Amino acid sequence: MLAHEPESNQSTAPDSYELALERAARRVRIEPEYWDIWGKHHVTPRQTTEAILSSLRYDTDDLEQSLAEVEHAETATLLDPASVVTWTGEPALVPIRIPASYRAGGRIQLALYMEDGQSLHEELATETLGDKLPIPGLPPLGYHDLEAVLKHSGRREIRASQRLIVAPAQAWVPDALRDGGKAAGLAISLYGVRSARNWGAGDFTDLGHLVEWVHTHLGAGFVALNPLHAIANRQPYNTSPYLPLSAYYRNYLYLDVEAIREYATCHWARQLVLSPAVQAEIAQLRNSEYVEYERVARLKLTVLRLLYREFQTHDGIRVREFRRWAADQGELLDRFATYCALDEVIHTHSPDTWIWPEWPEKYRDANSPAVRQFGKSHQRLVDFYKYVQWQIDIQLGEVQRQALELGMPVGLYHDLALATDSCGADLWAYRPFFVDGCRVGAPPDDFAPDGQDWAFPPPNTEAHRADGYRLYIATIRQNSRHGGALRIDHVMRFYRLFWIPDGMTARDGTYVRDRFEDLLGILALESHRGRFLVVGEDLGTVPPEMRAAMDRYGLFSYRLFYFEKDGAGSPRRADAYPAHALVSSTTHDLPTLSGFWAGRDIELRREAGFIRDDAAYRRQIEQRKDDKRRMLETLIGEGLLPPEFPRDAAEWTELTGELHNAIIGHLVMTPSQLMLLNQEDLTKELDQQNLPGTTSEYPNWRRKMRLTLEELQSGPAAAGFCEMFRNWLRRENRLTGGPAVVRT
Repeated sequence: MLAHEPESNQSTAPDSYELALERAARRVRIEPEYWDIWGKHHVTPRQTTEAILSSLRYDTDDLEQSLAEVEHAETATLLDPASVVTWTGEPALVPIRIPASYRAGGRIQLALYMEDGQSLHEELATETLGDKLPIPGLPPLGYHDLEAVLKHSGRREIRASQRLIVAPAQAWVPDALRDGGKAAGLAISLYGVRSARNWGAGDFTDLGHLVEWVHTHLGAGFVALNPLHAIANRQPYNTSPYLPLSAYYRNYLYLDVEAIREYATCHWARQLVLSPAVQAEIAQLRNSEYVEYERVARLKLTVLRLLYREFQTHDGIRVREFRRWAADQGELLDRFATYCALDEVIHTHSPDTWIWPEWPEKYRDANSPAVRQFGKSHQRLVDFYKYVQWQIDIQLGEVQRQALELGMPVGLYHDLALATDSCGADLWAYRPFFVDGCRVGAPPDDFAPDGQDWAFPPPNTEAHRADGYRLYIATIRQNSRHGGALRIDHVMRFYRLFWIPDGMTARDGTYVRDRFEDLLGILALESHRGRFLVVGEDLGTVPPEMRAAMDRYGLFSYRLFYFEKDGAGSPRRADAYPAHALVSSTTHDLPTLSGFWAGRDIELRREAGFIRDDAAYRRQIEQRKDDKRRMLETLIGEGLLPPEFPRDAAEWTELTGELHNAIIGHLVMTPSQLMLLNQEDLTKELDQQNLPGTTSEYPNWRRKMRLTLEELQSGPAAAGFCEMFRNWLRRENRLTGGPAVVRT
């Protein structure tokens, strides 16, 4: 039941209003209650339910009438706008709503237009149908269109259409992982890769060299990347790869502009790059302690404009390739490129205008006549931003092809962020697909006792469904492109999200469910089409239904060393991990192994003001020592450390080589099919990439690798780490790389 407030300004009778409120809440899948991470029960306050309903365009001042209108609109349609069915080899059924007056003597004509151009037609008597409609034939996996015409003598025809999506029972996995096969990978932050040739941020050429090194020197089967989404590249607030401008397109910061074909023939670009001033700038950026996003981005954009000008002087095959690629991307690319062009022009004329909600009003609506006119009058600039994305697609595709040619079973492992910047391109371009009036967050937990407000709007489930899930499909397809794996950040998004109405705090929020069976079915279908496996980041309080659905659809679970505990609170033994999972040392938001042992994350939180008193600081230090003691006992119990290993190592602040080797061995030994080691944990680095809750207090998303690519490839500094990791992979049958001598 919903929690009730004693007062109400509703015009209807209280009992009637409460019943309507409950019906409306069920209809939009607002959860009436939830349990937090401590097992505390929360009942959704009525004002929260009302606020969420208002954001979904229900009139809470006349809720019964508003609800009646929604229900009537649904019952007046024969078919849902979209149905996702699982291929079973048997005829599929979808819901149908036949008016009672058409039941006797009615006929329904069906036409199924399949994705491959074929069609099937059938006519059925309405007396033979209940509330389910059998689909003609056995349509293959894919996206099809179903049309229905309901006829009855003396009555008007009723027509309806539906997008029919036929999905596989499970997501795709590569042959190397079938029948219990295993693989390992290295996680990197591409922006932080150091090399003797990049311009101060890691690029796709660096990534190609890394892929070859990971395969040859480590014997690993994949390289995991941070999200490559397009971001504003402005410090410190617009550098998070997990808060992108767009979830559909990627950051040009990763382009190797000297590798673009036009660079070889563009005199002006080469003259600029080779000038003493630019060479000095590149050297400074390359040698800087942290990634300087704005400077790198400004330099690359300058050269990219010259390359695009050179491209425009050509005709023939390459131009036709570009036009075909852009046409295939369609409206998705049109809108993103138009947003980029608008942002540039408006900011140039008004330097204090940084976000689209501050643009002139006529440009705030992506569908406005002014925006269409702008696109026409600035077609060259719009096409420039399309050209940039084309180059990203070309270079990234080359790296994945290289990985597969080397024999890597997965290759590149991409990451799909949960959030999108509320002032970014996606919100501007597709506002109806986001709910205005609520934000996404998280309920109170150990990390944030007051809950978390992530400040971006939730998706509008019904808008996506009404559109046949086209934008959702594009999100999966664009982010898995040129990869063999896709990590879904906060995979619970498919089941439910925590909504916080505007004007309320996270403590007032509640969960709202999504149509997770539809979303997982589409994800499985796209994984087969794109040939990528799916890892669902299922940390935190995951409902049993979601875990069961992940198992059913074959999604890999995501297990972290720090969080996997047994019933006594000690680290889980390696042999107790699940098989269909990815096990990892840590994430960008958590301490590195060396940082954990040194308590570096605790010190950083204290410096940032998150730990405000000495008593809390001492408690966390003592808790960390206890955690380390338990780790030692587990590692000794598994034979990874000798029985005589000193127990006072819990007091140490340095992760010794023996401890490092034991922890890596623990992770590699698990039965989990995928094992992922962060680059910082391979080379025993101290600091993590991101300190949650901070902006300028910490160099988030800017940390560079301690070693350069050249030092990794041939320097003695990395040789010991590589040998240790490769030996473990060989011992536990995870070795997928080329031949190498392993010393004993």
